[in-house]
Amino acid sequence: MKLNVVIPLYNEENNIIPLYDALTKSLKGIKYTLIFVDDGSIDKSLDKLTKIYNKNKQNIKVIGFSRNFGKEAAMFAGLKASHAEYTCIIDADLQQNPKYIVDMLKFLEDNPSYDEVAMVNDYSKEKRSQRFLKKAFYKVMSKASGQKTIAGASDFRLMRECVVDALISLEESNRFSKGLFAWVGFNTFYMTYAADKRHSGVSKFKLKKQFNYAKDGLFSFSTKPLKIATILGSIISFISFLYFMEILLQTIISGKDIPGYASIMCVILILGGIQLIVLGIIGEYIAKSYLEIKRRPIYVAKTKLGFDEDIL
Repeated sequence: MKLNVVIPLYNEENNIIPLYDALTKSLKGIKYTLIFVDDGSIDKSLDKLTKIYNKNKQNIKVIGFSRNFGKEAAMFAGLKASHAEYTCIIDADLQQNPKYIVDMLKFLEDNPSYDEVAMVNDYSKEKRSQRFLKKAFYKVMSKASGQKTIAGASDFRLMRECVVDALISLEESNRFSKGLFAWVGFNTFYMTYAADKRHSGVSKFKLKKQFNYAKDGLFSFSTKPLKIATILGSIISFISFLYFMEILLQTIISGKDIPGYASIMCVILILGGIQLIVLGIIGEYIAKSYLEIKRRPIYVAKTKLGFDEDIL
């Protein structure tokens, strides 16, 4: 197979048919397969997928999860099921125009020294505050993880088979694909694009999910928070020692009775807060380790359309 396109989706019933039409139009003349991964949708997404599968069994494959496992799991399932010279990941909301797939494919065929092409959102259609926060996150991630992370580099990318093999060999439960793409290496060409508006519906990636995603990425790819906690504890301990020596010397040498209910309470509250933060950081790492050692599957597939048993 020349090209496999992996489409993770969740509750996108009104976008599936338009996306399918756009993909078939853009990929005309290319031998391809569309791998839709339904991440436990609770709307009629799976019904729509079954409909287009029955219409075009030659080019459509479908994986349906037993529940919502998250986009990271859906992408992993799609990559694991892909057996093609090239594999592309694209969202189902039509913000990422399928026409770019042809451009990426042409670039890799013309440039054998590159292993993948990643589309970089220029954020031109987003609010200034959103652009600032996202760019700040990528800078923090690059410094914390030691891996070069390009601001705006999306999951919308085309990869050679060697890159896909490397990604699916990493079977960790706490997946952060943007970090994994950087970690596995390979020569990547970054191509700029402007994301379109959603065709239908609203984004499920709300601010809370974005924050949790950023936090998970930081703890999954860096031990810097633990080092910061150690440094912070050392600094506070040194300051506390100096303060203790000052009180001790004033009491012994000058015989002063040092009143300080307010100051003592402030010190206790500050130290208590710092200790809770440090314990929280340690707890994040322990929790991730706990989930990893269980070795539970990354996803559970309930429905499989178009796959042979020896493939899945």
